[in-house]
Amino acid sequence: MSDWTWEYNPSEEHVAHGFPPGVVAEVERLAVELAALGPDAATVGRPIDRDGGLREFDILNGRGFISFLAVPRQQCVYVCNITWYG
Repeated sequence: MSDWTWEYNPSEEHVAHGFPPGVVAEVERLAVELAALGPDAATVGRPIDRDGGLREFDILNGRGFISFLAVPRQQCVYVCNITWYG
């Protein structure tokens, strides 16, 4: 089990405001799973040709995606953006 955590960046209000509750719940569920991966979270999603940096991961069967950063130094996954096609 990982000691990593996750947070919205810059804030939950900025990133998740206005999205349906089910979308936010799915994003938070995925964030918990990404944090559980620890440093391996830097290899999840796109881009597939390199590790680290801003990553993207599909949500709800391709109906949107999240953008996140996995920061090993802070042992944290930061959810930076949600894109929802509805």
